[in-house]
Amino acid sequence: MSARPGLNDSLDGKTFRNYYYLKEELVAFCRANNLPASGSKIELTDRIAVFLDTGEVLKPVKKSRAKAVLTEDLTEESVIESGFVCSERHRAFFKSKIGKSFSFNVLFQNWLKANAGRTYGDAIAAYYEIAEDKKKKKTKIDKQFEYNTYVRDFFEDNKGRSLEDAITCWKYKKSLPGHNRYEKEDLDALT
Repeated sequence: MSARPGLNDSLDGKTFRNYYYLKEELVAFCRANNLPASGSKIELTDRIAVFLDTGEVLKPVKKSRAKAVLTEDLTEESVIESGFVCSERHRAFFKSKIGKSFSFNVLFQNWLKANAGRTYGDAIAAYYEIAEDKKKKKTKIDKQFEYNTYVRDFFEDNKGRSLEDAITCWKYKKSLPGHNRYEKEDLDALT
């Protein structure tokens, strides 16, 4: 097993992308090399790979968020505004209608952003539909959450194993070059 190289400017982009680095390590590298340190883990990874290969400094992508100004109290008949932003006001509204268990999960946030012009009553119905769908099928974990995906796949293949076993295998896997998806061979780390 080859040891994971430290993140430094002597790496090339391909070698860098072959290993797993924590977001904190990426941010520290960016700061040490005068690169913008904001953005998602995927954006930081792309920025660092370009820098290592070309020396070019990619600027962060500015995401404009439309600030929704709501002057009236929210009701189920209120219309979802364009550029919806999850706020404490929205959270309070949904908790009052759905209950204390309400949370802005990713699927519901995406529904809200994609359905400007519909009503908050429609949103409440959609929230319950999304919750039912989540019970029936495996939810998609976004690309940047490699650890979560690994652990879920580990337990699907290893019923009865412990979280400690999964973490041991994850640490082994991320020390190797290549992808970070679970494979049966990762169990070698437990022996």
